[in-house]
Amino acid sequence: MRIVIIGSGGREHALADKIAESKTCSKLFILPGNPGTKQVGVNIPIAQDDHWGIINFCLEQKIDLVVIGPEKPLIDGLTDKLVKKGIKVFGPSSRAARIEGEKSFAKHLMKENNIPTAAFEVFNKENYDDAIIYLNKVSYPIVIKADGIAAGKGVIIAKSFEDAKEALKECFVNSSFGSAGDKVVIEKFMSGQEASIFAITDGFDFILLPAAQDHKRIFDGDHGKNTGGMGAYAPTPFVNVQSLEIIAKEIIKPTLKALKEMDSPYVGCLYCGLMLTNQGPKVVEFNCRFGDPETQVVLPLLKGNFVELLFSAANGKVNKGAVSYNGGASVCFVISSKGYPNTYEKGFEILGLNHLPTQIKVYHAGTKEVNGKILTSGGRVLGVTSFTEKNDLIEAKRIAYDAITKIHFDGMHYRKDISDKAIHYKN
Repeated sequence: MRIVIIGSGGREHALADKIAESKTCSKLFILPGNPGTKQVGVNIPIAQDDHWGIINFCLEQKIDLVVIGPEKPLIDGLTDKLVKKGIKVFGPSSRAARIEGEKSFAKHLMKENNIPTAAFEVFNKENYDDAIIYLNKVSYPIVIKADGIAAGKGVIIAKSFEDAKEALKECFVNSSFGSAGDKVVIEKFMSGQEASIFAITDGFDFILLPAAQDHKRIFDGDHGKNTGGMGAYAPTPFVNVQSLEIIAKEIIKPTLKALKEMDSPYVGCLYCGLMLTNQGPKVVEFNCRFGDPETQVVLPLLKGNFVELLFSAANGKVNKGAVSYNGGASVCFVISSKGYPNTYEKGFEILGLNHLPTQIKVYHAGTKEVNGKILTSGGRVLGVTSFTEKNDLIEAKRIAYDAITKIHFDGMHYRKDISDKAIHYKN
């Protein structure tokens, strides 16, 4: 099977690595890819927003399956265009991708279908004064979210009215999130452990992959600004078999049913970000693709034929027996550039990527290759990921942390507490 992956980040490297393992895959292309994906497939310098360039390449190369990594091509309708040309795609249509592209759409869908989530209100830029009046009435903390896509950074937890007023100003006046912040969702703060669930679906039936936990804040102890994700681990002990049954029955199934009834059947990976509250699991957000960096820790825990899972879903009949949990554990530390998620410098040489333990995968996220050297080129640079055969997070964390000490570039930053919530919970 000839397969194309769209994207250039750590998630796409993890997808490429897993797809390349399958004997079903005869040829793998990554558009545009990165220095890491080059090790397992063929990078093609076609940008993810060059839809016609992608379509022409797929037709010329007789591609059997396209796997779209990032959210923007999905929201912008790349799936729709490929499908019209008779190309199989793992990834939702633009109508279904609104579940991430428009947070207000997702919140109204949940409210109308009794899917558990936080209470909320929606305000447009034109209703700035009304939003301020509303913020004067609510209890704190409260969560303010840019309605559109903002690279994982458009969420602000306001602890006071002054914080909330400043957050609203960032969205409506300073346009810190561009047009994504012209509309905001203001919702009640939820407390509990967070978890990320991937549902692989053909639009009706689905399979849930092992649950992970992401770490969004830049500093240890969940301090500092939100980022695209500073690390993750899987499986999380906070999601048990009973929880998965509730999530499947009360969240995933009714969401897919609602989308199908709206003539927006969802095919691909439905990412469900959850808060495990005292009242049960509630939806924090939906994403229309695999999460990053959760993908980096979930995929190493799968045995079976991953390509068959994706292709069967794209074909309209997901093979729920294609993969299963292998019983292991995985921890990913994201190494970022100094200054991220604000301004940061690029172009530093990365040393120590060779001769790492076999239980380590280093997923490239923000790197480039120049004259045989690997340089930093983004905010989140690498995902140093361990995997163990047994579900032993203490050992998985140790292996990953030891590997990080062998890697170096100027200004590298990483959290040191990834997976600690689970380790303390289990011990």
